Amino acid sequence: MFRDREEAGRLLATRLGVYRDDPSGLILALPRGGVAVGYTLSLALRLPLDVFITRKLGAPGNPEYAIGAVTETGSVYLNPEAQEAFGAFTSSQDYLERTIRAQQQEMTRRQALYRRGRPLPALTDRTVLLVDDGIATGSTFLASIEALRKLGVKRLIAAIPVGPPATLRQVGNRVDELVVLMAPDLFFAVGNHYENFTQVEDVAVVRYLAAAETALRESKRTAHA
Repeated sequence: MFRDREEAGRLLATRLGVYRDDPSGLILALPRGGVAVGYTLSLALRLPLDVFITRKLGAPGNPEYAIGAVTETGSVYLNPEAQEAFGAFTSSQDYLERTIRAQQQEMTRRQALYRRGRPLPALTDRTVLLVDDGIATGSTFLASIEALRKLGVKRLIAAIPVGPPATLRQVGNRVDELVVLMAPDLFFAVGNHYENFTQVEDVAVVRYLAAAETALRESKRTAHA
């Protein structure tokens, strides 16, 4: 069990040391919880930290269950298992379009807040470490992988503290490298594997991103002093 998300990031860093100071390296964290993990990973590896914003598409009557996800680049992923369970809804253009539109509005809000008007960094020929605080159905993570592949990343590494084996296998088949700390056979929820899993608020995301940027700038200044 992890003490908190920051500890999970530090533990992931011990497995990802080969990417320390990689000039093409970039950490993309899925907000909001993934940013806390990405922050300590950024400090340890001395790599820039940014967000990749992906939103879950909730099932009708059960918004916490992901029938899929939509990314800030417009890529939509539908969970095959959810399509079987909620087939009438996942095949309904009206339901999907309304749900996607609502999430796109939230992504626009987050882009303005988290990036302060900056666009997503250019990803062509970059080594991207995609980070979250854990996965369950994997819809948001798998949607992010699909979208990033379309943006021309050179190498895509999934860094995940915890997730169920079946979902992790799906992720592993789609990335160049999968680094995971825990893959329990009995998996109920990501939060069960953290002592402190309090919700990460917008203000904390902004603070983590700013602190990572400052730390990276200071490390470069020290290296050239």
